[in-house]
Amino acid sequence: MAPLTDTRDASVEMMSSRSSVVSCSDAELIARIQRCEQAMRVVMMEQLQVIAEADRRGLHAERGARSMQVWLRELLNIDQRDAKTRVTVARNVEDRASLYGETMPAELPQTAAALSQGAISVEHARVIVAGIRRLPEYARCHRVGEVEATLVGYARQVPPRELEKIAERIRYLLDQDGAYQDEADQHEARELHYGTGRDGMTVIKARLDRETGAKFVALIEPLAAPCPQTAGGEKDPRSAGQRNADGFAALLDLATDSDGMPRAGGQRPHLTITIDFEDLKRGLGFPDEQGMPGTLNTGRAITAENARRIACDSEVLPMVLDGAGLPLDLGRARRTAPAHLRAALLQRDGVCSFPGCDRPPGTPDAHHVVSWIDGGPTELANMTMLCGSHHRTVHSQRWEIQMREGRPVFIPPSTVDIDRRPRPGGKALPAQHREHLRDLIPSQRDPAGETRRSRPEAAVS
Repeated sequence: MAPLTDTRDASVEMMSSRSSVVSCSDAELIARIQRCEQAMRVVMMEQLQVIAEADRRGLHAERGARSMQVWLRELLNIDQRDAKTRVTVARNVEDRASLYGETMPAELPQTAAALSQGAISVEHARVIVAGIRRLPEYARCHRVGEVEATLVGYARQVPPRELEKIAERIRYLLDQDGAYQDEADQHEARELHYGTGRDGMTVIKARLDRETGAKFVALIEPLAAPCPQTAGGEKDPRSAGQRNADGFAALLDLATDSDGMPRAGGQRPHLTITIDFEDLKRGLGFPDEQGMPGTLNTGRAITAENARRIACDSEVLPMVLDGAGLPLDLGRARRTAPAHLRAALLQRDGVCSFPGCDRPPGTPDAHHVVSWIDGGPTELANMTMLCGSHHRTVHSQRWEIQMREGRPVFIPPSTVDIDRRPRPGGKALPAQHREHLRDLIPSQRDPAGETRRSRPEAAVS
């Protein structure tokens, strides 16, 4: 019954501690959190000492376990990685016995001292052990104390993840040949696989060498950044995974529009959708007017509604097919927004004219107010620029757009605003900010002291 009594006593102490926590000031709470962490680290060091002794005695073999890590994992009900970390650290921070039974100091005495003080965690110690093990032989023989002191010093200041980067830099400094070989091995191990899931979504799995990975991160991070909080306090509703996916989509848009992409059969890389023209016109999303789906170049289906959105700023190639789907006649491609018209739209609307747009990165779309499929003309008075995110919003939520005095006005659906109050469109916020700041620039004066009149600005694209 003793364990029950101990548990009850511990429970009483916990309740009393909890009541005392409520009465703590903020500063006292912070101090207690730090003290608890330090105490847990000190206790962990005590456990490492016990693990090292159990390892020396070979307790795992006596109990039928194939290794110390396996025995500890089962004993403590912890993950294999955690068990391996504790055993590895214990073997390096505890005194050792020589072949003659003599006691030898720990291999990493400075790490052991920091652990005993509660200044660093076991994970810090794991990084230090791994970093020293990867040093070249001459450094392990002659500079291990210096390297350990450096790493322990940093471990007291930075989290384990950052400590790993420092350990790697030290290794790159002391073993440049080995580091170069590692990079060569990573390049050989590079791989990227993609396929289509049963639900039609594309699945991508990749392992990139550090140089290619750095390029990818440099490109995806700005494209996947969260949208700034709106004036109404609304935050970006997308998850980190969704933002990364949107950033990747924007990256593909930029690559598709680049003249540097290799051409196949004289054509730049492009997305192809095959859909009946009447279905494309009917694809308005109402239950009684659903159009037949189209087909992507991957062979997967796509709804007429999304095909309609994509067609806003795409080349439409009329093609007459027979009953078996074979081409009989080919029309002429019509580009909905030629280069000169896009330049004029960008000058008027910026990257996106949707109210309050914060200019998400990516290639904007030229959207027809009255759809080209429904006979809307491809001209400045019937078009407006939308970023990819707001282009999808306009189509999926069914915003209405009207042109008033040459400017787009957005009318939200009743699900967004029950009164459907019109919202004037304009340039994305960064462009508006630049225009406002331009007023702060002092006007130039001629030698006579008179203010010069502003000259008309020319749009450069």
